Amino acid sequence: MKFIDEATIEVFAGKGGNGSGSFRREKFIPKGGPDGGDGGRGGSVFAQADRNLNTLIDYRYSKQYRAKSGEHGRGSDCYGAAGDDIVLKMPVGTTIINADTGLVVADLTEHDQRVLIAKGGDGGLGNIHFKSSVNRAPRQFTKGKDGEQARLKLELKVLADVGLLGMPNAGKSTLIAAVSNARPKIADYPFTTLHPNLGVVRIGHAQSFVIADVPGLIEGAAEGAGLGHQFLKHLSRTRVLLHLVDIAPFDETVDPVREAVAIVEELRKYDEALWQKPRWLILNKIDMVQADERKARVDDFVKRYRKQTGWEGPVHAISSLTGENTQTLMRLVYENLVQQMQVEFPPEPDARFRAGSGTLLDPSSTDSPQE
Repeated sequence: MKFIDEATIEVFAGKGGNGSGSFRREKFIPKGGPDGGDGGRGGSVFAQADRNLNTLIDYRYSKQYRAKSGEHGRGSDCYGAAGDDIVLKMPVGTTIINADTGLVVADLTEHDQRVLIAKGGDGGLGNIHFKSSVNRAPRQFTKGKDGEQARLKLELKVLADVGLLGMPNAGKSTLIAAVSNARPKIADYPFTTLHPNLGVVRIGHAQSFVIADVPGLIEGAAEGAGLGHQFLKHLSRTRVLLHLVDIAPFDETVDPVREAVAIVEELRKYDEALWQKPRWLILNKIDMVQADERKARVDDFVKRYRKQTGWEGPVHAISSLTGENTQTLMRLVYENLVQQMQVEFPPEPDARFRAGSGTLLDPSSTDSPQE
């Protein structure tokens, strides 16, 4: 199925039914009085999150959604039936934005979460509501109100704990395939990944996190070059970014430090908040470097990178292809996520379990990272 992460739709809630201005007319009851019922309310439009969906493709082709109007009131105190509501099911992680005002209407972050996006109009009042001691034969009744309507922009942002960032062919797809259950397309040419891939990394029993791979960035992405800028929004919900760098490019004229700095600048141009997220530097493809040269190359890269960016975060050297140091990296990432959970959900002892973070690893069993 084609991955669609943006769509624009129009929703129309139903109109309320009109009230009735009827009078009771029966044999031997010449002045039965008013008996006009109220109109039914119009149907509303709801959005509901569904974890079984992973794309907005249904809303790319169907653009308008209309709820039914309420029935009109009738005589004999008969009230009109309410119009049926409609429920639009969307993937978990969908943000609903008013396309005209730019305001966020709803953010669907949990399965079965339901929000009202267009309210149906109220039904009109029948003339039975207007009778009084001085108005025994009211002819007043009110019409039903129009339902709300809106033009909405839908944006799907995948829900993941960790996001992979890097140039095309940096080895992101290979890494996510090596450490999780994801099976993305892997090939030796750029832009193999055309849409985000999600994978579950399992550290142990009830200990796991979700990792996301998005298409690679290139310099100028913030101005529209390449594919990655279209999918950077999927990293906005992550807690940690892993910036993968090919430390052994086939083209000897390519400077890995320059490419890494360029990616960081594109991140800053796109979104300052995304740039400020915790970011780890992952030097990939160390299997392509001679064993006696690895330390010197890693040290040189880190020294020049930090000099140009001032960044002081964690650095890890791995090989996605052979799996070298990948399990250690995933365990350290998991521990970092658990620590963030503790900060976000203090101080209840079971809060981390409700947050889905699993049990805390024993810090004494953590292997030191190998660079």
